[in-house]
Amino acid sequence: MLVVDGRARKSYGSVAMSASRRMSGATVRPVQQEIDSFVLDVLPAQGGWREDEYLWLSDHSSQLIELTDGHLELLPMPTDEHQSILAFLYELFAAFVHGRGGKVLFAPLRLRIADGTFREPDLLLVRDAADARRGNRFWTGADVVVEVVSPDQPERDVVDKRRDYAGAGIPEYWIVDPRTAEVTVLTYRDGAYIEHGTFARGAQVESPLLPGLTVAVHSLFNAANV
Repeated sequence: MLVVDGRARKSYGSVAMSASRRMSGATVRPVQQEIDSFVLDVLPAQGGWREDEYLWLSDHSSQLIELTDGHLELLPMPTDEHQSILAFLYELFAAFVHGRGGKVLFAPLRLRIADGTFREPDLLLVRDAADARRGNRFWTGADVVVEVVSPDQPERDVVDKRRDYAGAGIPEYWIVDPRTAEVTVLTYRDGAYIEHGTFARGAQVESPLLPGLTVAVHSLFNAANV
């Protein structure tokens, strides 16, 4: 059983099994309509999602989903450009931190940054692989997070997540923007982010938290064309 708003409901699995038993001699469409109706009946309204409901849903979905103040936000499907840039960055960070005892992973992996708030950073990193904030189901913190700006809603990465990651005290936040071919590195100080630098083609991105880690901006954005 699934309990939502204090009411017991059948699980998705039980509805699907029940529907399958009636498939003989029935059309697919009525069964699909029954399942769709059940889903709409079970799901909380926007603004009313609890952590346990969000975790259950995102555990059973291939969609990247974030939770903020009871609201779900479905993230867009990554593009070839997005994934090429992300793969380049993952290899860069992994080569640097794994030999130094750290750990870097990539989405999908939930990051719980406050009560009722979960984000899905494109990359998240801890300098110590034994960091207690690493959890199997989700992390509760990170030393560095990276977002590749999505063209559908750039303010999500540039404004909203900047606020959220600062609120969580994440020490370093990289905003990688394919629209301008720039990387902005933010560092946490006195409760807010300050700009370490915005790096364009011809420059080298440097990490204040990871001395010695650099990346040529032109190489990063050219990765999408390889």
